[in-house]
Amino acid sequence: MVAATDLLDKGAVLQRDKETYAVVPHMPGGLVTPAALRKIADVAEKYNAAALKITSAQRLAIVGLKEEDLDNVWKDLGMKPSAAIGLCVRSIKFCPGTTFCKRGQQDSVGLGLKLDERYHGLALPGKFKMGVSGCANSCGENHFRDVGVMGTPKGFRLMVGGNGGVSPRLAQTIYDGLDEEQVLEKIDKIIKVFAENAKKHERLGRFIDRIGGIEEFKKMLEE
Repeated sequence: MVAATDLLDKGAVLQRDKETYAVVPHMPGGLVTPAALRKIADVAEKYNAAALKITSAQRLAIVGLKEEDLDNVWKDLGMKPSAAIGLCVRSIKFCPGTTFCKRGQQDSVGLGLKLDERYHGLALPGKFKMGVSGCANSCGENHFRDVGVMGTPKGFRLMVGGNGGVSPRLAQTIYDGLDEEQVLEKIDKIIKVFAENAKKHERLGRFIDRIGGIEEFKKMLEE
């Protein structure tokens, strides 16, 4: 008998019981309509989900689904399987920014949505996370992301190489005072360099260390 495992093509994560799965409907930055929430609740009830769990990536996981129901779950949700697992760009995390928050200094929602549309699910050599914060409170956890963006009074600060996990590390700032278009341009280059040069399963921070540090990485971006 073949052991059960995560099902990448179905966006399904095997659970602790080794029999059931969790799926995570995509909702960029946690923005969701009442109609979408009702649909998620209806699907969870229809397929006898064990739980609904709000994730750290600002999404709502449907937990405890049977493998044979997964295709119908996505069909009933009216969505394609989300990129919750695998070697790809994960859901972009962003805070309310100037759209909603009184402390926001830059539009993290607008930028976060553009990044999500541009990159979510893009296959890369390693897992790749991004976070966008509208101010120095860093609610988008930009310091702990492969690419982090933080709003300041003078524009966006762009940082790279952060991650959690067994060997956590803080991201390092590489550019400051950027406008939105400059951020997108710089991230395009970061993604390209990483895609073309990183080893399989390598995170961006480890890649930066391997090539000689942050200054060498900046040289690669500017070539």
